[in-house]
Amino acid sequence: MTAEVTTPRARSPLHHRAHLLAAADVEGPRGVRLREMPCAAQVTLRLDPSSPAAARVAGALGLPALPVEPGGVRTAAGAPERTVLWLGPDEWLVVGPEGDAPAIEAGVRDALGDGHGAVVDVSANRTTLELSGPCAREVLEKGCSLDLHPRAFGPDRCAQTLLARAAVILHQIDTGPTYHLLVRGSFAPYLADWLLDAMTEFRSPEVPR
Repeated sequence: MTAEVTTPRARSPLHHRAHLLAAADVEGPRGVRLREMPCAAQVTLRLDPSSPAAARVAGALGLPALPVEPGGVRTAAGAPERTVLWLGPDEWLVVGPEGDAPAIEAGVRDALGDGHGAVVDVSANRTTLELSGPCAREVLEKGCSLDLHPRAFGPDRCAQTLLARAAVILHQIDTGPTYHLLVRGSFAPYLADWLLDAMTEFRSPEVPR
């Protein structure tokens, strides 16, 4: 008889702060909420977007084509938890559910075939913070220089930027608004503390202007 061996789940950078994040929720019309979404699959992809391999890779990911416009995001058909974010002229980040990285990497490598490209599992590099609620945009605007007004930045948009001096990939999910902030694990505690502090003013009524 052999004992079953299980691989323990990786610890997220903020696993010990989940209760603090939950306790900081702000309700009501000035509401804002912060949560960590740990252990997401993240795979970087580099290849020529005009190459035949790009079309094959897009198909393997369930997309009609890779997003090629700045800030573009596409969600895979039939795999709503798998999203492709445009990071540069020949660079994308494929984000999926926990444990999906090996399948993403294998599928993309098969689609590349003899084509030139690079595929790397970077899941351990970043964690994801989810900021949501009516005042989520106002919280981000305290430390981000991007124009986040809906006329310039909305759902299915992403950008590499600085938030409170920390490098993040910012992805707006919906009009809630809900944002995903992909940040290096070593910066996650600092950024979470900054966001919690930036959220505190919304516990009080808005000051008339």
